[in-house]
Amino acid sequence: MRTTRSSLAAVAERLVINTGPVVALARIGELDLVPRLGLEVVCPSEVRAELDAGVAAGHPAADTPWITVIPLTAAPSPIAAIVLDAGEAAVIQLALELRATRVCIDDWKGRRAAKAVGLTVTGSLGLLLRARTLGLIPAVRPLIERAVAAGVGYDAELIRRVLASVGE
Repeated sequence: MRTTRSSLAAVAERLVINTGPVVALARIGELDLVPRLGLEVVCPSEVRAELDAGVAAGHPAADTPWITVIPLTAAPSPIAAIVLDAGEAAVIQLALELRATRVCIDDWKGRRAAKAVGLTVTGSLGLLLRARTLGLIPAVRPLIERAVAAGVGYDAELIRRVLASVGE
């Protein structure tokens, strides 16, 4: 069942997700963690289109029935459209339209742009940290190692900080 905009307004913790975190988690076979995190996960149509196009480019299929796709009501700002890819610009625009406060973006340009407009940003590593905090996984390190081995490009300093935050 699709959730409507009006019913989404009642959700306490909504997350607008971008393509990168979905692909990163798909590469390590951990997409099933996300619906167990206690979040209402939504994405703009542009992200769904990127995920579908990614399969043709060799990325893992992202079977994500737990993501509600919501079309934008207005185009992203022209500046965002120039600086960011279509998915990131659309994620930020959708968050603003829905008055959501949290986005999930891995790319540093998208993260910076989201923070610049006052959004709280997490990424695929943040989702893994939440899963560990909730007791859904025993450790983050093995999953990060699998992601890096699968070609997910995390900054080494970010990995160090993430692991230090949970004592790993």
